Amino acid sequence: MLASDISQISRVGKTTAKRLKNIGINTAHDLLYYFPFRYEDFRSVTPIGDLIPDTSANIVGQIELIGNRRSFRRRMYVTEAIISDNSGRIKVVWFNQPFIAKNLRTGDTVSLAGKAEGDGYGVIMKSPVYEKIISGQTVHTQGLVPDYHLTSNITQKQIRFLIKQVLPLSRALTDWLPKEILRSQKLLALNRAIELIHFPENFDEVEAARRRLAFDELFLLQLQSQIAKRELAGYRAEAVSFDEKNTKKFVASLPFELTDAQKKAGWEIIQDLEKTTPASRLLEGDVGSGKTVVAVLAMLNVALDEKQSVLMVPTEILAQQHFESISKLLADFNMKIGLVTASRKKINYQPKIKDEKRGKNKKSHDSSFIIHNSQIIIGTHALIQENIQFNNLALAIIDEQHRFGVEQRKSLIEKSANANRKSQIENRKFQMPHLLSMTATPIPRSLALALYGDLDLSVIREMPAGRKKIWTRVVPEEKRQDAYNFIKKQVREGRQVFVICPLIDISDKLGVKSAKQEFEKLDKTIFPEIPIGLLHGRMKTKEKEEVMRDFLEQKTKILVSTSVIEVGVDVPNATIMMIEGADRFGLAQLHQFRGRVGRGEHQSYCFLFTDSESEKTLRRLKAMETHDDGFLLAKIDLKFRGPGEIYGTAQKGFPRFRAASLFDYGLMKSARDEAARLIERDPQLDKFPEIKKRLDACEKTVHLE
Repeated sequence: MLASDISQISRVGKTTAKRLKNIGINTAHDLLYYFPFRYEDFRSVTPIGDLIPDTSANIVGQIELIGNRRSFRRRMYVTEAIISDNSGRIKVVWFNQPFIAKNLRTGDTVSLAGKAEGDGYGVIMKSPVYEKIISGQTVHTQGLVPDYHLTSNITQKQIRFLIKQVLPLSRALTDWLPKEILRSQKLLALNRAIELIHFPENFDEVEAARRRLAFDELFLLQLQSQIAKRELAGYRAEAVSFDEKNTKKFVASLPFELTDAQKKAGWEIIQDLEKTTPASRLLEGDVGSGKTVVAVLAMLNVALDEKQSVLMVPTEILAQQHFESISKLLADFNMKIGLVTASRKKINYQPKIKDEKRGKNKKSHDSSFIIHNSQIIIGTHALIQENIQFNNLALAIIDEQHRFGVEQRKSLIEKSANANRKSQIENRKFQMPHLLSMTATPIPRSLALALYGDLDLSVIREMPAGRKKIWTRVVPEEKRQDAYNFIKKQVREGRQVFVICPLIDISDKLGVKSAKQEFEKLDKTIFPEIPIGLLHGRMKTKEKEEVMRDFLEQKTKILVSTSVIEVGVDVPNATIMMIEGADRFGLAQLHQFRGRVGRGEHQSYCFLFTDSESEKTLRRLKAMETHDDGFLLAKIDLKFRGPGEIYGTAQKGFPRFRAASLFDYGLMKSARDEAARLIERDPQLDKFPEIKKRLDACEKTVHLE
């Protein structure tokens, strides 16, 4: 029954099933694991006479009058009702839902939940959620009412009804956590946690349920990490000699002075390279803190020791930018640097290799030639998918790709090995490349150590001298036109603008709809005279590259994008970051968007737009005006998260949790300790087939930064 297709559940037709599948609900099991993201608190019934305008409330009363009328001015049906209790009466209005007047009749007792508003004549409720009280039970309007992320044309009422209907099936769930872990961590039984996450009576029950479900996710993550740690323990690495003289020469040749934080991180990485055990280091640095030059320090030493290094980045444009900038940085050292992406393959020198057919020098080269004739190779992650072999790979650097795990690392070994690769790998005799991952995501040190238990961590907290602070403001709706006028002025002066749109409709998983709407509005109405580009995740890679290239070459002046905006791409001429629906993003993510500007000589600006009137939301966003430290903003963001909301993370590349959060440090540490004990006792998990089954279902990638 748990595996039953969603279309077989009562009251789910073909159309509803298709809509549910759009949000990843394919079976009854998926429905049980589709958790609310917040709860409306309607535990107290408010007497009608005590209602206060602009507050959400639940009322219970009797219908005195209900009927439909046609509003010809607005061309819609209006359903109006008068509801009363012992303390007073209130007018309630619904728009374009004439069926309500058939569902509810005069004399019915109803429970309503929604916002009370003042209309000049008193208090009114517009479009509240309603339930007829028959047996005394309510699902949608009283108690803690769960809210779910939804696709278009599915209502909260529908999803709550369907979950309530399949909830008894939770008793058939296998509670796969060992009993001793349940006892030591004081965790709820799995079926009880599923019941309470959907329909709790209080926030203590929400937290108890969330804790159990979050522990499950974190425990599997930590088990993966522990297994990978054991698997990698037998491998060796090539030691790379530190060339002090040339390293100092390189640092002296830079057009800027390295910060103390950059020097410290660089030295930590160089010390890693001198060891014969494979390094796994995560280099964290705020947007614009100068992580790339630290990576170049390491690659220089590898090349001087006659070994190879590879830098893998998420996009072709970023690979091209790195190729050009690193070639310039290392110009004094005559380094052979290659670029390998799906559409671009080149080297920074012209080797005298003849084309045998024409007797002329080759002007272009394939991936294999570039890799065999380069000391430093720069490319996208497609590098490890191509049928190529490295010469003597000693260092792999991964930029903004947290899921680069043991499987991908093995493929690098295979591409780096000589003859008899398979037997060498199986016998763990081959040298494994050192691994350096880089991220601009501000993860607190304690959290990073809990999340990635086997990493070494270097953090760059210092920003390069002379960088101008980005002027940031939360823009109220009445000042929107002023912001548009300012943008026009900046564009006339030769500057460029990013516009970020949020994911609003979860069925539109990449936010295309909102980005397209914003593009149409700006292109046709607001800035008809300015060339504008559009970027979203459903575009093919080639299309995205073309759009970004047009922006880089200033063919377009404004780029409207979803949150898939190319990570790390340097557009020195862009001075304005405008973010729509800013309240829908975390502060750390907003800070990363902001880091896309402020890379040139001109003053840069960040405008945050929100339609939220919540004081708490506005206070949270205001933190962006005064703080420019991503680590601090991540901590501030955490303080604003209340118990009424279940927070996962939408941060690209990090584990996608349903119930856990990257800020669950204490729980993550407990999960790591339990996972380590279990693997110590039973490395193959032979006594725990259910855990093994779940691990096999997880992605094979492991967090090994």
